[in-house]
Amino acid sequence: MLYFAYGSNLHHFQMKRRCKDSLYLKKINLKNFRLTFRSKYRAADIEQKTNSIVPGGLFEISKSDEKKLDLYEDYPILYKKFYFFYYGKKVMTYTMVKKTQFRFPTERYLNVVKKGYKDCNLDMNFLIRALSEKK
Repeated sequence: MLYFAYGSNLHHFQMKRRCKDSLYLKKINLKNFRLTFRSKYRAADIEQKTNSIVPGGLFEISKSDEKKLDLYEDYPILYKKFYFFYYGKKVMTYTMVKKTQFRFPTERYLNVVKKGYKDCNLDMNFLIRALSEKK
């Protein structure tokens, strides 16, 4: 199945360690969404926003990888699954269940996301904007 990563799972080494079958395919943009950080974990989340995009990584994952991601993402308590279509193919990602207010991520978490942006060759400006934009 196809999986869209936009936070710490962009980090190739971490993703491979967590999901041994995962294969990074390419970078893509999720349209009409924006990146933010929230919850007591100060983790990445996406929310709908017209004329905005969230850059991320497209991965091929196995059924057992999906089960591991479900555990890591605390599905269905913290995150729920969200599906969209990319060139006719169904893609799964996670989005937080409770849309709490913005919480700046921890330095450790943010460094993992930054490394992921580099691994996937994403535009760091999107990350900078998400960190400076409260609403």
